[in-house]
Amino acid sequence: MEQHQLVIIGSGPAGYTAAIYAARANLKPLLFSGLQPGGQLTITTDVENYPGFPKGVMGPEMMELFRAQAERFGTQIIDGSVTKVDFSKRPFRVVGEGKEILAQSVIICTGASAKWLDIPSEKKLSGHGVSACATCDGFFFRNKEVGVVGGGDTAMEEASFLTKMTGKVTVIHRKDSLRASKVMQKRAMDNPKIAWAWNQQVIEVLGEKAGGVTAVRTKDTVTGELRLLPMQGLFIAIGHEPNTQLFQWQLETDAVGYIKVVPGTTRTSVPGVFAAGDAADPTYRQAVTAAGTGCMAAIDAERFISSGGEH
Repeated sequence: MEQHQLVIIGSGPAGYTAAIYAARANLKPLLFSGLQPGGQLTITTDVENYPGFPKGVMGPEMMELFRAQAERFGTQIIDGSVTKVDFSKRPFRVVGEGKEILAQSVIICTGASAKWLDIPSEKKLSGHGVSACATCDGFFFRNKEVGVVGGGDTAMEEASFLTKMTGKVTVIHRKDSLRASKVMQKRAMDNPKIAWAWNQQVIEVLGEKAGGVTAVRTKDTVTGELRLLPMQGLFIAIGHEPNTQLFQWQLETDAVGYIKVVPGTTRTSVPGVFAAGDAADPTYRQAVTAAGTGCMAAIDAERFISSGGEH
């Protein structure tokens, strides 16, 4: 059975940054890249808000650079997924891609996935007018009309944020009332740039990759009537789901499944297991914050290992 000082589960900005710092600390990390090597940024087009790229960079290209830097310092990368872990005792047991590995420490960087409507036209235009992150992509829709799908706090936050740069925002919700908190509801309702499409279910996004979104077709959830709403962008804001199913019952999580960490650290409920990036972050979900916590996790892990397992 292979033995390693540190195993990193997941890639993306958090995993690769953790690997860079851990490798430079001579921990010789082993990283499992997961089903989507590079994480959510590999399905993103232009990234314009990451420091150091004044002209922007394509998401997949950025993740290739992260990976190359991690490998340069000696990170061993396995392109595949971890299927089983045992955190009940140290060394921890990690199983994946036909290997069974013992690790003194583990960093979890499995990320989170946006929930989608699951319609073909949405997938086709993802990254070409359809987005799940207003903070990431709102800038591209300056002075344009956009739609936000959802009725919770996430949708209200996205809609309010988008009004700062877009011409008009239409919230599309399949019910006639919101589930968002009263404070968030009032803030959105009082915003003159937000319009409302109640009892509407998006059934098709119209447009082409080259020209982007032109409109969405909705169906009235009460009458069945079809409507066409002209817009140049659509933001899906029906929540995120952390990719942490593998660790349920082994680590403490919140009600949604985000891994709980000690505030100001990346320490989980199991000494020697650390969590970074979107798997432990329901709030910010940005590449730069994920990279920052990846750095923190590597430093936390190095200190844990060098202290002989003192948390």
